[in-house]
Amino acid sequence: MSANADLAPATTDASPALTLNRPVFFSASALLLALVLLAVAFPEAAAQQFSLLQADILEKASWFYVTTVAVILLVTLYLGASRIGEIKLGPDHAEPQFSALSWFAMLFSAGMGIGLLFFGVSEPVMHFLTPPQGDPATVAAAREALVLTFFHWGVHGWAIYALVALMLAFFAYRHNLPLTLRSALHPLLGDRIHGPIGHAVDTFAILSTIFGVATSLGYGVLQVNAGLNHLFGVPVSAGMQILLVVGISGLAAVSVATGLERGIRRLSEFNMVLAVGLLLLVLFLGPTAWLMEGFVHNTGHYLSTLVDKTFNLYLYESNEWLGGWTLLYWGWWLSWAPFVGMFIARISRGRTIREFVTGVLLVPVGFTCFWMSVFGNSAIDLILNQGSDQLATVVQQDVALAFFAFIEHFPFSTLLSGIAIVMIVVFFVTSADSGAMVVNMLASGGEDDTPVIQRVFWAVLIGVIASVLLYAGGLASLQTATIASALPFSVALLACTYGLLRALRLDVTKRETLAQMSNLASNGSSPGRWDQRLRNAIQFSREGQVEGFVDSVVAPAMRSVARLLQEEQIEARVARDPERGSVWLEVLHGEEIDFYYEVRPRAHSQPAFAGEADDQEYFRAEVHLREGGQDYDIMGWSREQVLNDIVEQYEKHLHFLHLVRE
Repeated sequence: MSANADLAPATTDASPALTLNRPVFFSASALLLALVLLAVAFPEAAAQQFSLLQADILEKASWFYVTTVAVILLVTLYLGASRIGEIKLGPDHAEPQFSALSWFAMLFSAGMGIGLLFFGVSEPVMHFLTPPQGDPATVAAAREALVLTFFHWGVHGWAIYALVALMLAFFAYRHNLPLTLRSALHPLLGDRIHGPIGHAVDTFAILSTIFGVATSLGYGVLQVNAGLNHLFGVPVSAGMQILLVVGISGLAAVSVATGLERGIRRLSEFNMVLAVGLLLLVLFLGPTAWLMEGFVHNTGHYLSTLVDKTFNLYLYESNEWLGGWTLLYWGWWLSWAPFVGMFIARISRGRTIREFVTGVLLVPVGFTCFWMSVFGNSAIDLILNQGSDQLATVVQQDVALAFFAFIEHFPFSTLLSGIAIVMIVVFFVTSADSGAMVVNMLASGGEDDTPVIQRVFWAVLIGVIASVLLYAGGLASLQTATIASALPFSVALLACTYGLLRALRLDVTKRETLAQMSNLASNGSSPGRWDQRLRNAIQFSREGQVEGFVDSVVAPAMRSVARLLQEEQIEARVARDPERGSVWLEVLHGEEIDFYYEVRPRAHSQPAFAGEADDQEYFRAEVHLREGGQDYDIMGWSREQVLNDIVEQYEKHLHFLHLVRE
């Protein structure tokens, strides 16, 4: 079955066609409506029931959450450090779409964002005032507070995002499956992912994404409203908060309409500049040397206690702190993984697994821990050493005001608070528009190039849901429901992880097979005369010449191979793509992996020694296998040389199938 069998092109030629996967779109819409109505009609009852469910899960499944997150971290580290790390998220010839700086900025804005401002001051202070062990408000409690904050915002959470994103990107870009959550199940279910099971998985991902973003948007405007009230006396009211949601949703709709390259990327980069600026101001206006020493100390303590904290269930102490902090964090990270994982996958095509894992784990985690250390240590210093009991009181009474109360202790506090409010708004815009982009892809069978109205629809819907729930008081019930959904998702994620490891093992085996077999394919099995090879090496062909070579030499050679295989009762076919100028041979092996050999013209900048203009292009006839471009040129080869190369690559493929069967 085609991956897009249920897509519904739906308009005239005069306007772009809607690309809706109807079973997913309508089932998700119906469930969204039902759950929102439930939360609005019975907010207290719904919140109570979901809270009881969540408490039951935390009481009886805490060991499972802790073990699952530990396994995810270990698997992610293994994938980045092992030989698997050399595999690209895409064909072998793929290159990253975004620069490293843009990539890091978008990772950060979608995956973290508002948490820095909401918890950068409040969480370390809360751990300092109410530690899980020992006496509160002591030097020992201060030391432990930052380590616990690092633990909750460090490598464990980002490993969850990384693993989900990695499996989605691998199957989408390496195996041409839809960029939706269902594709992660392909190693286990095969083509059945295109049926009802796949529709159910994508529907769950839509619900998780919309409710996660909508509830965060609803709670986030509480902090924006508190900040505006603190600075300018703007009234704190439901009406003002709904106006803020409408404004943020409107900005998100504009951003998502302009696309990933112009909208989300530029907003993310802008917010990174603001975040770095605010961080440096607090660092240099405060006790700079002490804060830098604190970061080094906190990092070392975090790394030295990582294993102990990962598996610590406070089993012999009857400590409820674990359920109120760590397990809730793991539930939040898991419940957000479908959304953030899909977004990270969308922006990570062309990177190797090692580069991907290193970037996703180290860069956001490093910046986040530095942020938490600077703001958290500064706040604790104010309370512990400078007697600011007022800050401690504000943190305990109103978390939304904690950051602004902290900023009051610095010069230029109004400017710093203004920067913080702008950051909060932009972080929410980037979360809303990236959420709308992800939901749009899920509802469109993985299609990214969709009509503007379709993308804007989801951005507006997220704002509408947040406004309705904010007004009716139903945010708490959906927040707890979202966290509770992490349990079934974590079970599915472990199954998908097993499937991913199986698929990656096959890919590694194929790469090793290609490396082990005889000489480099670029020499050919029948290299021909030296002078002819030299002429081929220094010729710089035009596109038409390469296409003529493909038509006159490569295509007939492929047809000869196909005919011989067909005589042996093996299904083989040759196809041509006139637009791209390529031709390919496909040999079908039933339940086993098919063989694919393609030759396509590829443009390159002409070297200076060729005596032409610097900006002039030349073309090579490059070989592509199922894994992607092999980066060698067969332009000018004889028909016999091309035949030998096809056969040599096919022999390698057969050897790979032999190894897999063992």
